[in-house]
Amino acid sequence: MSEHTGGPLSRTDRLDRLPFTREHGRLVAGSGVGWALDAMDVGLISFVMAALAVQWKLDDTTLSWIASIGFVGMAIGAGVGGLLADRIGRRSVFALTLLVYGLATGGAALSWSVGSLLVFRFLTGLGLGAELPVASTLVSEFAPARIRGRVVVALEAFWAVGWVLAALIGYLLVPADDAGWRWALALGAAPAVYSVVVRLGLPESARFLEGRGRVDEAEAVVRRFERAAGVPTPTGPPPAPAAAGRAGPGELFAPGNRRWTVSLWVVWFAVNFSYYGAFIWLPTLLVASGMDLVRSFGFTLVITLAQLPGYAAAAVLVERWGRRPTLSTFLAGSAVSAVLFGVADTESSALLSGMALSFFNLGAWGALYALTPEVYPTRLRATGAGWAAGFGRIASILAPLSVPWLRGSGGAALTFTVFAAFFAVGATAVWGLPERRGRSLDVEPVGSTEVAADRS
Repeated sequence: MSEHTGGPLSRTDRLDRLPFTREHGRLVAGSGVGWALDAMDVGLISFVMAALAVQWKLDDTTLSWIASIGFVGMAIGAGVGGLLADRIGRRSVFALTLLVYGLATGGAALSWSVGSLLVFRFLTGLGLGAELPVASTLVSEFAPARIRGRVVVALEAFWAVGWVLAALIGYLLVPADDAGWRWALALGAAPAVYSVVVRLGLPESARFLEGRGRVDEAEAVVRRFERAAGVPTPTGPPPAPAAAGRAGPGELFAPGNRRWTVSLWVVWFAVNFSYYGAFIWLPTLLVASGMDLVRSFGFTLVITLAQLPGYAAAAVLVERWGRRPTLSTFLAGSAVSAVLFGVADTESSALLSGMALSFFNLGAWGALYALTPEVYPTRLRATGAGWAAGFGRIASILAPLSVPWLRGSGGAALTFTVFAAFFAVGATAVWGLPERRGRSLDVEPVGSTEVAADRS
């Protein structure tokens, strides 16, 4: 419930009191389509890698760079995108990122060499890295406080939809002929068209608009959601919002934010390292174990489907248990599953442990995206989410590059034991973050106590 205790309702109080409406549904679906297209793009590169390893006869080091170069772009894009979203708006940056990475992915389909593919993958990463934290921030700022975590996990669940689409395309299209991987990447250009829909159809964050002094626009957005809920607009003017000011990255390490920032960055680094190290290489590792390309893609598709119940479980638990217990539990489950996958010696044990890893890992991602926008005030929210994601992308660069060395040193057992260790570190660092289950975004955490404060 909202923390409002009397007096005129603020615009954020009015948003927090609403039930889930068709406007919320349009926002989640509209943002989620972009999210799914992002996931499809990231997932496709794992299948493209497996195909190019055969067609272009690429070694593991070259394949590692194809996997990692996109994450270099994502690391830069996440930080820049967050800063821009706190300055020019969430919706505009969301649309721009979709356009950039959609066009770059279409260009990658025309790649004529490893070098050209690396350039296009870097540009793709710029757009993709900026989009994810900005979209989650936009949805979080509209979701009613009592169900905010569940709504953001529902948004993150579109990642599984996109990854399943990538697995289907990889299974059906990539092995079909030598140009299959090109057609697969060409489909990734769809976000360039979808960006127009985002720009025209989704609302800008009322919290952002109010913080920038654009109160008439903010009022119109809030009334749009109230009409959808059938809730009358309060009579009388709302309290005057405090000026938001402009916050820069340096404020992330100010005394009131330092603990949250360090803990959040550790969690993002740990989750990125383990997830991308495992899943980007999964089809290639299965081929290396003796499976043919089609069979390895089929296994990957089944493992990927286990993401969906993982998200569903996380969506329920973030509101029942809270963000921290849910995220820590799912990361611990990911650690155990990674060890089991690393020592699996039969196809059935590899499949089951891989499904468990998919279930727990993607449930953890859902909880992490629900928690991240809640850590910082509105003026710093997208910047904080973007820089945490950007720092995490450093791990997603290093992880694919580390897999060939880990495999050569100790095979799959060592590789996945290292991933499990990172999951365990993340599960521990979670407890340094604030818990905001059911609380307004306009409540400031102070130690273990939360008090009402201006967070605009």
